Amino acid sequence: MPNPRRRLALIALTAVFILAGGAAAGWWRLDGRWHTSTDDAYVQGNLVQLTPQIAGIVIRINADDTALVREGDPVVVLDDADTRSALDEAKAGLAQAVRRVRQLYANTDALRANVELRRAEWRRAREDLQRRTGLPDAGALADEDLKHAQAQFESAAAALRAAEQQLAASEALVSRTTVATHPDVRQAAAKLRESYLAAQRSSVLAPVTGYVAKRSVQLGEQVAPGAPLLAIVPLADVWVDANFKETQLEYVRIGQPATLTSDLYGGAVTYHGTVIGLGPGTGSAFALLPPQNATGNWIKIVQRLPVRIRLDPQELAAHPLRVGLSMNASIDTHDRSGPVLASIPPTQPVAATQAYERALADAGRLEREIVQANLGADRAASAAAALAKQ
Repeated sequence: MPNPRRRLALIALTAVFILAGGAAAGWWRLDGRWHTSTDDAYVQGNLVQLTPQIAGIVIRINADDTALVREGDPVVVLDDADTRSALDEAKAGLAQAVRRVRQLYANTDALRANVELRRAEWRRAREDLQRRTGLPDAGALADEDLKHAQAQFESAAAALRAAEQQLAASEALVSRTTVATHPDVRQAAAKLRESYLAAQRSSVLAPVTGYVAKRSVQLGEQVAPGAPLLAIVPLADVWVDANFKETQLEYVRIGQPATLTSDLYGGAVTYHGTVIGLGPGTGSAFALLPPQNATGNWIKIVQRLPVRIRLDPQELAAHPLRVGLSMNASIDTHDRSGPVLASIPPTQPVAATQAYERALADAGRLEREIVQANLGADRAASAAAALAKQ
């Protein structure tokens, strides 16, 4: 006879397997089939290269690797002796241009008054000639006196024409402009802004807030425009690129929620994110040496496609991540109404900085101060209004 205990054990074991299988099937039907997961995921972020816009010798470095810098902070300072000298020259050039243009306006006013004087002399000579030619007794006027009046009239007419031509030539230099909008002043102002920006660029500003990495610049180094000095990593704006197998992406859509864990914190911290895009190609397609499968010596390999996941900024601030860290990602595919690929271009810039706007505004303010300081009292108000509109 069979052993009753063995029979009960087999029945119990069978029941356990049945229950486990049923639980697994129920979990798969209710939840598991709506999720796709991978551990081939990594934190990615922007590596903002700090580069100078002018050449110069490095005289100060204000931040080293791992240091925090804020947008607009001077991170590397170059020797500014040459740029300051050029700025002083540009200031003098703008002041000289304003005074020279003021002189053009003054000359035009003087020439205009001279035209009025010559016109008055011409009228007087014409009236004198008319009186002599209009006498009833022509013999009462000597022939020499008549010729003299005729010569005076012709001389006055010639002087008037010459004065009018001089006035036209002078007005051609200043017509339809003010002192502040004259081309000579605008050219000198542009030179001033160029020199001012070059002087300000001797301090290389941080374009974003982040942490310094890969510092290669050294004191005393002669740097050229565009040379990489260091990198700044804005860790407040990182994302995750999760590499899913192509067989896992059938139901992955933009906008689906995702949960992630990091090996840095283990399972103690769970991040929540959103799918914001699927890569336009596999990693092998963008490799330096793409695979060539047309040789006949071919083995099929399941490809992986990167899926970009945006993280919750508050969770990221509470538990910072670093670029390159490993992540475990799981996407909830319940909602499959979203697009597979983006259907409209972005309406907002991916990244932007305002670190360099202040220098241009300060250059404009310096320009207005120099123009105002070299204007006459009679033209200061009109020039101020013209500069305010620019």
